[in-house]
Amino acid sequence: MDEIAFSDATNLVERLRAKELSSSELLDHYVARMDRYNPEINAIIATQLDKARARAKEADKALAKGHSWGPLHGLPMTVKESYNISDMATTWGDPLLRDNIATSDAVACQRLQAAGAVIFGKTNVPLSLGDFQSYNEVYGTTNNPYDLSRVPGGSSGGSAAALASGMTGLEMGSDIGGSIRNPAHYCGVYGHKPTWGILPMRGHALPGILAPTDISVIGPLARSARDLATVLTIVGGADELHAPGWSLELPAAKQKRLGDWRVAVWADDDLAPVDKAISDRVLQVAKLVEDAGGSVHYTARPKFSADHSHEQYEHLLYAAIYARQPREVFEKNLKRLPRLDPEDKSELAYETRGSTLYYRDWHAFNERRTHLRWAWHEFFRGFDILLTPVSATTAFPHDQSPQLEARQLTVNNAERPYFEQIFWAGLSGVAYLPSTVLPTGLDDRGLPIGVQVVAREMGDLVTIEFARQVSEALGGFSAPAAYRD
Repeated sequence: MDEIAFSDATNLVERLRAKELSSSELLDHYVARMDRYNPEINAIIATQLDKARARAKEADKALAKGHSWGPLHGLPMTVKESYNISDMATTWGDPLLRDNIATSDAVACQRLQAAGAVIFGKTNVPLSLGDFQSYNEVYGTTNNPYDLSRVPGGSSGGSAAALASGMTGLEMGSDIGGSIRNPAHYCGVYGHKPTWGILPMRGHALPGILAPTDISVIGPLARSARDLATVLTIVGGADELHAPGWSLELPAAKQKRLGDWRVAVWADDDLAPVDKAISDRVLQVAKLVEDAGGSVHYTARPKFSADHSHEQYEHLLYAAIYARQPREVFEKNLKRLPRLDPEDKSELAYETRGSTLYYRDWHAFNERRTHLRWAWHEFFRGFDILLTPVSATTAFPHDQSPQLEARQLTVNNAERPYFEQIFWAGLSGVAYLPSTVLPTGLDDRGLPIGVQVVAREMGDLVTIEFARQVSEALGGFSAPAAYRD
């Protein structure tokens, strides 16, 4: 096992501070692994090695003089392609944006580097960040390190694949429909979707965009839960507009052991069925708490129906996604709208309705969403966390058929609609709730399974701490066999 490649960021920074290895050596180690393994995985799709090597040398010199830049001092890492990095292209996988060269770094990247990180590259995404897999005409297809014939997830698929294969120390992704959580689940790493609005989005956007997008967040992926907490501390907090007036103070978890937790479980749903292997892992994590003496409730639900929540999510999701699409796309959907059957709840129908909402209608959906948020608030008076699946299946075989709405997944030997699984992302996403994905080990085919941990708004450190405690019992991240050397 290559211990350096598969250590978490916290351990690596400790070794850097102890001068057991240098930032330059660690960067070279990742580059060597990238040269060896990236051609077949295609996770890291752009690099700035000269700039990174110069910064790594400066990090080593500073440490030699007893100076620390912060909690990530000298750590080489990568970020999702959709983040702006000065002098690098930000395309979102769109060939039309090949020449979109950033002139400044995203706020998140500024803060990571101010804390000592050495950003040496970017990782792959799907076109416009809009798929559960990561391929595009600009950079090609990213493969899952546990099985190259399968997807790594999307849209932060390159992020998760780079981490799982030991080619980077840490990653930053983004999420509006599971784009941190699905890749973390498919690739067996940790991922955190923060409470909406607590990490500044500026610089993670298409050209000219400053307004944050509804539901969309940025957040970390890592090889340990403690790394997730570190990144939240570094990147979280107000952007410059609000910095004079507020600061972020997330409450820490009070639970010291698994037996201290009050847990609700939502392991499956008729609206979006999951493979038995997936629901079994949710139940396995719940049983860990139960066996430790904690409180576990298997039928408790917030005071709304799953269908009602999902309807608000689908409309608000597509309103957010399509708000910045070209006018001709809007007009095409507008023409399709009158032909829809009012009872049609297909993904295409949700997409058509959500993308053409008048503001008055959007406001009504937002009002209903706000009622959902308060229902969750009441629910979490009685529970610390909710356990759910992340997705319907483990990583599925590549499917690049152009009609996304026609794709299907095999769930418990039955064909189900491809986008049905977005329910599990939307359950917490529509209500702005924090969600942490933790790895629980592999299935009988050697594919990772993750479990989603949800808490009340601003309960980010609570979900991360639960993930850390579970990992002590289950073992945490396990490197893919083909890339352990």
